[in-house]
This record gives sequence, structure tokens and C-alpha cells, in this order.
Amino acid sequence: MKRAIRLIRRRAISSIPVLLIIVFLTFLLLESASGDAVDAYLVSIGGGDPSLVQSLRQSYGLDQSMMARLWLYLSSLARLDLGWSVAFDRPVLGLLIERLPNTLLMMGSATAFAFGLGTTLGILAGARPGSLRDRLLSTTSLILYAIPGFWLGLMLSILFSVQLRWLPVSGIETIASGRTGLARAADIAAHLALPVATLALIYLALFLRVMRAGMAEVWTLDFILFARARGLSRTRIVLRHVARNALLPLVTMLGLRSAAMLGGSVVIESIFAIPGFGRLAQEAVSGRDAPLLMGIILTSAILVILINLVIDMLYSWLDPRVGASEAAS
Repeated sequence: MKRAIRLIRRRAISSIPVLLIIVFLTFLLLESASGDAVDAYLVSIGGGDPSLVQSLRQSYGLDQSMMARLWLYLSSLARLDLGWSVAFDRPVLGLLIERLPNTLLMMGSATAFAFGLGTTLGILAGARPGSLRDRLLSTTSLILYAIPGFWLGLMLSILFSVQLRWLPVSGIETIASGRTGLARAADIAAHLALPVATLALIYLALFLRVMRAGMAEVWTLDFILFARARGLSRTRIVLRHVARNALLPLVTMLGLRSAAMLGGSVVIESIFAIPGFGRLAQEAVSGRDAPLLMGIILTSAILVILINLVIDMLYSWLDPRVGASEAAS
């Protein structure tokens, strides 16, 4: 427990300069981009007179210098205030709290499904490398991984929503359904079935191949030969020795792919019209809403740091030597 607390403390301290660098670089990139929220608003209403433009820039604080706006934003962050969304005319923090749970629910379900089933199939394939089962699973995973996510999502939507009419075609839940409790949970699950399946099938193939490759490498190590010489059953060798040691690179891939799903959710949420974090980022870019986009990038960075912290904890559980070296350093 103490080792875990020390690891969390070290990660928390090291994440502070990382977040400051991300905020500073993101602010500079947004400043160097042409146009702002006022320009996007004028385009949507068909233009405006100079007095309107000047009043809008003053109300949004865009008439100040870059350093003044940066200092104002940093001081607001110190008070946990992420600013005001120009496009939605709402606080940024409220928008993030509203949209983020939908994406986390979709990503968490897809990651759990892909990791669980991909690991199981990878163990089945890696238990006997070169067998017919291994070749069939490896070929199937390669085909799945080669399919573009947007195309897979559209095909699943056409098949299960348009043709068979088994699942809803879009949204996070039925609008104004009045459902509560288990009925609402079942409705949300039905709406998330297709986007979760789309994300999970692609990453399932990746996890399967990584697990299979890791097990094929572990089979050649000396301690596996020693376990065979002791007369241990093949099932025990596969589960207790080969699969456990092959999990380390898979856990690393889990952390990388979980963070990448935040970017991939933009396409999936657009296809299935899910009001999530990725779609909010798309709306912020199209509306040139710099405060909202800054909040989205900062929140994404925090999520990536938290995911990597969980991966470090898993590493220390799978291999105590890793956790001991981290805590001691």
C-alpha cells in the first residue's frame, strides 16, 4: 500500500509541469491559428458591422494582448475555472461534465470487451503456436484490424439498425422516453451496442495479436523448459507461466490504445450521433471556440495521465520488481 501511495505521489508531482507545458503550447497553437470565435459567429449570421465586431471582441476578451489572455486563463485554472464557451454560451466545465461521461462509458465498455475477449482469444492462439486454431484466429484478427473504423460502424448500423431493426441507429438514449432505473440502463445499453462493438472489434484484433506474439516469445524461454521438465500440465504452464509473462506488453498496449480511443471517439460519435467528448471537440473546432477547445485538450491530458497511472499500478501487480524499482527511485 505504501509503495502504491509513493508511486501515485511521484506521478502527481511529475504531471504538473507536463500539464503546464500542454496548456502553454496549446494556447500558442490556438493563437497562431487564423480566425476566432467572433469570425465564426459572423460567418454563421452572414456578417456584421464593425461596431458589432468590436463589442463582441471586448465582451469575449479577444481585444487584449496574448500574454494578458494567457495570464487570465492560468489564473482561472488555479480557481478550477475553465472559462466560458463562446459557441454554447455556457461554462466550459459544465459542458465537459455533461459530455465526458458518455464517452467514458463508451470507451470503458469497448476497452473492457476488447481487452477481455482479445486476451482470451490470444491465449487460445498462443497456447499452440502454428496450429490451425492459431492461424485462423491470427488471420481473422488481421482482417478485422485492417477494416477502417468508420466503414465498420456504417456497415454495422446498416445491418442491425436499418435492415434487421434490432438496435437504435443513433443517440445515447431515447429522447423524452421517461424511463428510469433498469429500463433506462437497458435503453442506453441498446444505443451503445453498435458504437461499442465498432471500437471493440478493431482493438480486439490488436490485443489478440499482441497477446499471441508475447506468448510465442515466452514459450522459447528457459523457465518454460524447466516447467515442462517438472511435469507440469500444459494448461497450468499456459495460464500460470506463459500467459502471465505475456501480459506485460499487452498492458502497455492497453494504456496506449485507451488514450488513442479518445481521438477515435470523434469518428464513432459522429457516425452514431452520440453527444460525447469527441463530438464536442469537433463542435469546438468548427465554432473556433478556443476556451472550450483548451478545456477539452486539458481534460484529455489529465485522462491520459490517469490511464498511465493505472497501467503503472497493473505493472507493479503483475511484476513486483517493476513496482519496487519505481517506488525506490
